[in-house]
Amino acid sequence: MTFLYTALETFDRTYFKVGKSCDKEGKCCYDKSWNSYIEWSKLSHLSEVVSLDGMLNESLVEPDYDDGDDWNFIHNDEKLLTHFFTTVDYVLKRMKPQDKFNLLTVAIAPDRDCKDMNIDGYEFVGYDLLDKDYCNSALTNCGGFDETFLGSELNDKGLIDNFAKAYDIKKRLLENNPNEHHANTNVIAVWRHKSIGR
Repeated sequence: MTFLYTALETFDRTYFKVGKSCDKEGKCCYDKSWNSYIEWSKLSHLSEVVSLDGMLNESLVEPDYDDGDDWNFIHNDEKLLTHFFTTVDYVLKRMKPQDKFNLLTVAIAPDRDCKDMNIDGYEFVGYDLLDKDYCNSALTNCGGFDETFLGSELNDKGLIDNFAKAYDIKKRLLENNPNEHHANTNVIAVWRHKSIGR
């Protein structure tokens, strides 16, 4: 399993940013406040969103795409640019200054349960299902797929706790929504640093 790193904005009840976010049909649904997001998503049990979705938890890492050396640290998946990087040192070097943030370690398409995997300084927070373009989370930012999973199945961070369930949802999302771009997903295991950014 390959471990990658990123730093993302936090998104919880203390967050507000001017702007709108849009659903899978392109309709603007909520302003970037916690209360508006909860009203739109109906995920009232969440304490925060620790998602890899760039609209909900914006990336704080700013690579210099004109610097050839930076490309040694940027993770690409089949020529798709991700917002994941190969070292935590690079993430911290290229990160926008921020008092509070999520420093994350991730594993794309893990081949085993990650819940009890010990990564020094990090705690496992769950599995996200990010679309094939590494942009949107099918769990927290697509308006829901009630025929496949219910919002109540997400943990309080907006992720799936169970390895087998994450892969079952991935399979059924595509079977139930074959023409929906955001239903073709990557299962990604997510760990958050316990002290840096907290």
